[in-house]
Amino acid sequence: MHPTTDPTTIGTPGQPWGPAEKAQWRALQTRRRSYEDEVASKIRALGDRFDIAAYGELDYAPDGRYPLLAVLSRDWDERLPCAVVTGGVHGYETSGVHGALQFAERHAATYVGKINLLIAPCVSPWGYERIHRWNPDALDPNRSFRAGSPAGESAALLDLVAPLRGKVLVHIDLHETTDSDETEFRPALAARDGKPYEPGEIPDGFYLVDDSEHPQRGFQAAIIEAASKVTHIAPADARGEIIGSPWDRWASARASPARATSPPPRSIPTVRAPRRNSATTPRPPRCVQGSTTPWPTRPEPPPSSGARTLYAFRHRPGRVPCINT
Repeated sequence: MHPTTDPTTIGTPGQPWGPAEKAQWRALQTRRRSYEDEVASKIRALGDRFDIAAYGELDYAPDGRYPLLAVLSRDWDERLPCAVVTGGVHGYETSGVHGALQFAERHAATYVGKINLLIAPCVSPWGYERIHRWNPDALDPNRSFRAGSPAGESAALLDLVAPLRGKVLVHIDLHETTDSDETEFRPALAARDGKPYEPGEIPDGFYLVDDSEHPQRGFQAAIIEAASKVTHIAPADARGEIIGSPWDRWASARASPARATSPPPRSIPTVRAPRRNSATTPRPPRCVQGSTTPWPTRPEPPPSSGARTLYAFRHRPGRVPCINT
């Protein structure tokens, strides 16, 4: 990374960024692709089959204004449960954006009369254009789903799903792990927070993150088994973990029996696409998170072991299961 664009050179080592450092970081970000051409126009093209909701607009002058668009079942039936599909919460995770779009284009119509669908393919359009995890305020939208959110992306999505409270059967939140997590994002996160950078590993394959307080191991195992027919399942690292969480050999063994070498631990692995650079042609996204609304509060974790569980969701007892990729 060139020193003039390297975020680790911003500010004073060991001190969190303030407004000046965040402004300096934002000035380094450049538009590398078009949200309008690659995403928004494709969402609007679905208007002949679905209702299209403009659920907000992000004014990020001087970079521009970004309409936030969602696809909804045209024949919405209040008697039916609802499924929410989100992509691009992290704008640089390309496969989730295009996976959500492809689901809407190719498969969503088959669920008419069975379930109500709400699909938000690109939650973070500014990050999508700049192939970055954060918004222009150096905030991670995926750590900002809470009341009074400082991230416009998160606040708008929470407002969109608020009327669905208690009606959501499953939430499918599409993420991926990219090589740039270790080469760009993690070092930037450490610099922003004034903490030392602790290298990690990129899982090589598909994985899921379950809710350790309300696990759904059978559901997780079924998803992993289905995914194993089209891609390989991520093995554990040398510590027997994936992104810092215990790897569930029981769930993975249904797809790869030879890997089951010990009794299952309590946690479930997570699901993502095989490692890739986020700017390349997207692969099919990694799958599923079942969730009720509103999303629970998840504070920004440190870039140590806490950050490794960034896709674990917690739910109140009795709520639907959560699986996030």
